[in-house]
Amino acid sequence: MDIKFVEREKIKTSKKRSSKFKPLLEALDQLDVGGDAIEVPYEDDKNVNSMRTAVYQYNQEKGVKIKSGKDSKNKKIYFYREK
Repeated sequence: MDIKFVEREKIKTSKKRSSKFKPLLEALDQLDVGGDAIEVPYEDDKNVNSMRTAVYQYNQEKGVKIKSGKDSKNKKIYFYREK
């Protein structure tokens, strides 16, 4: 067995992000630093974790900093862009 180490950046996954998050990811492209936030309703915490994972992967790919805030009472999550 031949094992070797490669740089993490060289690894490309073939799995594409589910179309479930496509509208969210497209909306993230339109966020401005210090501008408006995106409001997304959710049903349960599993949805919140999935959305946050998708957004954090988007951050890593695009080199931006989008943060989130959760309103548990109204079951909404907000995404906004920082420097």
